[in-house]
Amino acid sequence: MPPAAPSRTVSPKVRLLLENLRPSPAYVTSRTLDLLAANPGALALYTGIENWPVRQRNLARYLFLHPQSRDLYADWTAQIRGCVARLRALAGTDPDAPDLAGLIGELLLKSPDFARLWDRYDVARAGHAQKSKTFHHSQVGEITLAFQGMQLEGTPGHRLGIYVAEPGTPDHDAMTLLDMTAPPRATTHPATGRTRT
Repeated sequence: MPPAAPSRTVSPKVRLLLENLRPSPAYVTSRTLDLLAANPGALALYTGIENWPVRQRNLARYLFLHPQSRDLYADWTAQIRGCVARLRALAGTDPDAPDLAGLIGELLLKSPDFARLWDRYDVARAGHAQKSKTFHHSQVGEITLAFQGMQLEGTPGHRLGIYVAEPGTPDHDAMTLLDMTAPPRATTHPATGRTRT
C-alpha cells in the first residue's frame, strides 16, 4: 500500500497568521516546496506565480521553469543549486514518495539546468537556507530581505517562510509598496483546490 499523500491543507489559524505578518511577504510550503498558502506580498514577490493555477504553484518549479525567475533573483545560480540540494536530501530519506518523484520527473524532463545539477548529487538540509536574499523586482526595483524559515507544528512537512526588512529602510519601503500593489488575494477551496478571489 503506497504511503498517504502529504496534507495540502493550511489551517485558518495559519492563514490568519500570514495575513497578520503583512507587509512582510510570508507563505507556507510543503516538503516538496508546493506553495500551499501565501499572503499578497509573497504572491507579488514571486513575479508571475499568481498567474499559475494554484495546484501548479511550487517554488522549485518556479525557479526552474518560470521565465521571470532568472531576472528576479540576483543570485539565481546559487538559488537553483540550493533548491536541488534540498530536493536531493529529501529524495535520500523518502525516495519513493509520489509527490517528490512527480516533481523531480517533471523538472528533469523540462529543465536542462535541473538535470545537470541533479546529476551532481549535492545534498543540503532545509534549515541551511540563505539568511537574506536580493531580488530585482519589476515593480519595486532592487530589494534585499532577511529570510526566516521554520517548521509549523501539527502538520508534518509544512514550513513557514517570512521575508523581513528593518523599518525605515528603503528595503522596508519597497516591501510595503509590494504588499500594497499585490494582486487581488486568492484563496483555495480546501476540497476542490479551485481558486476564488
